[in-house]
Amino acid sequence: MQQQEKITNIIISNLSELLKKGNAHVSLDDALHGVSFDLSGKKIPGLPYSIWQLADHIRIAQRDILEFSRNAKYVSPEWPDGYWSSEISAQSDSEWQKCIDQIRSDRDSFIELLSNAKEGIYAPFEHGDGQSLLKEALVLADHNSYHTGEIIILRRLLNDWGN
Repeated sequence: MQQQEKITNIIISNLSELLKKGNAHVSLDDALHGVSFDLSGKKIPGLPYSIWQLADHIRIAQRDILEFSRNAKYVSPEWPDGYWSSEISAQSDSEWQKCIDQIRSDRDSFIELLSNAKEGIYAPFEHGDGQSLLKEALVLADHNSYHTGEIIILRRLLNDWGN
């Protein structure tokens, strides 16, 4: 195996771990674990989002990044309204669970895309303006970790987080 291929495999492995495990911080899966449907729709006075709105935003943005990365004809939602639910709560427990399941499924699809790309992770997309799969992976990890922190803060304020 050539040196560049080894480096690429290490990068892909590290990005995959970052997207799934969080590494230096709590993972998104852990942040959402045990959040009940009722709790997901509660708001804290003075804060703009509920856990549902944050999770749904993560779902929408992650799907956008995934589809942009694998489909040249994909059209992104309108910013910002297309990325945020105006509803404070999911309509049902099954909608809440479907959101969480789609976050995991789309993340796994993105990781599979990364794994299959090999050296192609560095190549700019023909349909973009300089984006590559590597850049989109970094954007996805950064975006999800930012909102994961917000979810944890909301859970703490709602007395639903650890200690």
